[in-house]
Amino acid sequence: MRASLFAVFESAFYDWRVAGRVDLGVWRTPLEPAPRLAERIGLQSGDLWVKRDDWLGLGGGGNKVRKLEFLCAQAIEQGARTLVTTGAAQSNYARLTAAAARRLGMDVVLVLEGDGSGTSTGNLTLDGLLGAEIHWAGPCARSELDDLAKEIAEELRASGRQPALMPYGGSNALGARGYLECAEELAEQAPDARHVIVAVGSGATMAGLLAGLGAERVLGVDAGAVPDAEMRVRAIADELIASESTLHRLSGSLRFSGEQVGAGYEQLTDEALQAMRDAARCEGLVLDPVYTAKAMAGLVAAVGSGEISPGERTVFVHTGGLPGLFGHPVAEQLAGEARSR
Repeated sequence: MRASLFAVFESAFYDWRVAGRVDLGVWRTPLEPAPRLAERIGLQSGDLWVKRDDWLGLGGGGNKVRKLEFLCAQAIEQGARTLVTTGAAQSNYARLTAAAARRLGMDVVLVLEGDGSGTSTGNLTLDGLLGAEIHWAGPCARSELDDLAKEIAEELRASGRQPALMPYGGSNALGARGYLECAEELAEQAPDARHVIVAVGSGATMAGLLAGLGAERVLGVDAGAVPDAEMRVRAIADELIASESTLHRLSGSLRFSGEQVGAGYEQLTDEALQAMRDAARCEGLVLDPVYTAKAMAGLVAAVGSGEISPGERTVFVHTGGLPGLFGHPVAEQLAGEARSR
């Protein structure tokens, strides 16, 4: 009986690999109305809808789960038993790579910026709970972080641990396939959507949506994670489109906002904080301070400028990141406000 059950599991696992993906619990996430928030930001009550990709449940949830289904399948196909990736100390992607590794029975090594001081909460708490092996890179440029990750992967390989080096943020054309699938969901759930708003970090989420929905419908709001975000998005989208005969080549400029970066990545702006408060108090919708709060601030700015008008159906893609809220300085500020009341 035990052998037959193993055979069933092995067969299912093989099917995942043939399909080019593994099953990390991704399903068609719901699209929810946000009528009070719509009116608060200057739209009509029926205009604003939220695509709840924060409900992707693995390891605390978030958009990276869609990408990891494809990236992990490739790693397994190549014989990997250890996943290696990089990120900031509060990286959502690092946390979800660790969760994906554990779900698939693999080891995980995270190469993170900084020295770990002052970052004992948020995503790092979950990294520890998941048993990730962490290497602190100190203050360094992205290229230095990548180089260190390559060195560590080579050391692991030399010791027989069979590593796979995962792309920064899960952002390449393969990872973007996860958001090509999300675009297909949205095309069914909201075929009349005029605007789809999404935060831009390392680029593949917007790229996949662009490939599936077209450049005229998708507005990306830069969170400041990389210096060349718009170029990265287009390059990933172009590569993905080139690999799919059914997709049309992007034409014209992208709808891309760099106005919400503020003082830099992970630096919360006044507009983003107001967006967090409005979303929470109007709809019970919790945004994170690094990505989705800036994306919502970008949506508010687009309404204010007339780029998005009342009466146009608008979808906000909630990419998750909730654990990062508890590792951000604004968490203490918000707790202090609660205590004072």
